[in-house]
Amino acid sequence: QVQLVESGGDLVQPGGSLRLSCAASGSIFSVNTMYWYRQPPGKQRDLVASITSDGSTNYADSVKGRFTISRDNAKNTVYLQMTSLKLEDTAAYYCAASIRWRAMSPSLKYWGQGTQVTVSS
Repeated sequence: QVQLVESGGDLVQPGGSLRLSCAASGSIFSVNTMYWYRQPPGKQRDLVASITSDGSTNYADSVKGRFTISRDNAKNTVYLQMTSLKLEDTAAYYCAASIRWRAMSPSLKYWGQGTQVTVSS
């Protein structure tokens, strides 16, 4: 079994900062690409950022220059540092990870349960 657990969601004022964390645990052989998605109320879930196992990153245009994704491979943990937060960043944030649970197993995508980020004055 593999679990991803997010933390760090909160209510923050516009212009503020927040750091999300997501730790993968369980039967893990290797963690490949890790992701952050978000889903505003009534809208679809979209990719925010991703980071490969060797540290290559990718960002949605809407967060470039404001959000930073990073990871600690020793802890199987991914972070999302969010700065200059805007009202439109309000959403449920989900982490995901492509994980192999043993050497010859396929890489499967696992999801966390989500953490709420609300940007409001």
